Amino acid sequence: MTMATRIDEQLIWDALREIPDPEIPAISIVDLGIVRTVECGDDSVLVEIMPTFIACPAIGMICADVDQRLRQIAAHVEVRVTYEEPWTSERITQQGRDNLRAAGYAPPVTAAPVIGDNIFPLALHPKVPCPFCDGRHTRLENPFGPTLCRAIFYCPDCRQPFEHFKSV
Repeated sequence: MTMATRIDEQLIWDALREIPDPEIPAISIVDLGIVRTVECGDDSVLVEIMPTFIACPAIGMICADVDQRLRQIAAHVEVRVTYEEPWTSERITQQGRDNLRAAGYAPPVTAAPVIGDNIFPLALHPKVPCPFCDGRHTRLENPFGPTLCRAIFYCPDCRQPFEHFKSV
């Protein structure tokens, strides 16, 4: 009879750090902050994923990538999408912000503004520094980028368009 070996949680977190976001491959799903929990058992792993937006089109692909990667480590893998806690851009790690900037994306600039008792999750006209030249004269070109979590900006200093990862 063989004894099941408990999976090392750090090994799982390290494996998850290898999985890029399918829409922004410059950042891992861990650095994006969408991995909510990891639970390890005897040859089993449960991972909870928090989508950045409720209608995130990449969530199915992310779950499949997690399942495929972790099956190399554990025989039993369960990946759940959870909405128990809303994802916010504050969950993006410093490494993730650095990776976004290096790939030409402007990371979120501030937390969601609070006015009175109301939280406004998307600042419509934030001041966003250019990820290419750090110019401060950027302008919003389109609040709707290729996905719900991004907007299109333009920098007149270096004449580069760029995507800004919205603050939520």
